[in-house]
Amino acid sequence: MPDETLLVLLDEVRGKTLRFLGGITDEHARWSPPGLQNGILWHAGHCYILAEWLALKALGREPEGPEGWYEMFSWESRPEAVPTGNWPRLDAVVDRLVDQHRRLRHAIGEATGDRLAGPTPGNPGRTIRYSVVHGLHDEACHSGEILLLRKMQGLGRPPRPTT
Repeated sequence: MPDETLLVLLDEVRGKTLRFLGGITDEHARWSPPGLQNGILWHAGHCYILAEWLALKALGREPEGPEGWYEMFSWESRPEAVPTGNWPRLDAVVDRLVDQHRRLRHAIGEATGDRLAGPTPGNPGRTIRYSVVHGLHDEACHSGEILLLRKMQGLGRPPRPTT
């Protein structure tokens, strides 16, 4: 039986990230405040890399990513050193986030409770469940950064979906 709590957390966190990315131009996506290097685009790409290397890899899937994205968006990246012409367009990152949501939802849905309680490959001190939650928690933090950068540029909070 799928872990419904992990699925709800995934849907909430990724849904908010995608909502906050809505209506952002490439110019707004690349802007960063004085003294900082991480703009909306970096935070969005970082969310993608987090889910690939922390959640999907822990769930036994091979991380996917376009050439150079790990170096550009990982926790080891240096955004200030990336040449302007090397950054992907925001819509390409959003497309990847949407597809990744589907793949991650499927991987979580297939994982049994025993599997989620097992050790993370490469980090036996952490469970697979921990790795998934850690990746989603980190994305939630970066989603907040995206919202803050929106507000700093006068774009405000995007409207909540009507239900």
